[in-house]
Amino acid sequence: MNGLNFTFCDTPLIALESGALWWPEKRLLSVSDLHLGKSERFARLGRGTLPPYETQDTLTRLSGDLDRTGAETVICLGDSFDDTLAAQALDEEYQLWIAKLQAGRRWFWIEGNHDPGPIEMGGSHVAELVVSGLTFRHIAEPDARGEVSGHYHPKARIRMRGRTLTRPAFLVDDTRIIQPAYGTYTGGLRSEDAPLCDLMGPEAQAILIGPAPCLLPMPR
Repeated sequence: MNGLNFTFCDTPLIALESGALWWPEKRLLSVSDLHLGKSERFARLGRGTLPPYETQDTLTRLSGDLDRTGAETVICLGDSFDDTLAAQALDEEYQLWIAKLQAGRRWFWIEGNHDPGPIEMGGSHVAELVVSGLTFRHIAEPDARGEVSGHYHPKARIRMRGRTLTRPAFLVDDTRIIQPAYGTYTGGLRSEDAPLCDLMGPEAQAILIGPAPCLLPMPR
């Protein structure tokens, strides 16, 4: 299991290569912005046709993270589905897959701006969740402390050996973590763009995800 260990608000955490956040002490896995059903929504709205594999790919990666970590609690930080109709249109095989992933675990759906929470999917449905002093919510609040959020799909752009590399990234400072989008077919907001520069403190760092997660000062 590749990841980068770091400490946030005196809490040891691991940023996994997949974009999930692992809290070993609590056996807790946090994922953000799955956007399941995005290809169905695009087709329904006439925005073009995407290969209809993003739900399978996202759930496959999530299954792998759950197997590797043995997570007992899962927090989905909102926008788990691309919209409410996408959740309702989810194939039965994927609904059953999600039910199997939930079995024997505490599972929390945080409300997002794309979906109010997939009520029919089981688990607990909350606006936000506080666990041992850390607050999990979908959209960061400017004055929050000890906050873990998503929504912005942050990416970091760096120059290496004469070329530009852009990768999804965790953004971390003394008061907040903004997780990258976990779902396939999710775009992103560059770390140097507003509002990320406004939200993150001057000491903020970026953890670029991938096979070898790396830590660097947040590009601005």
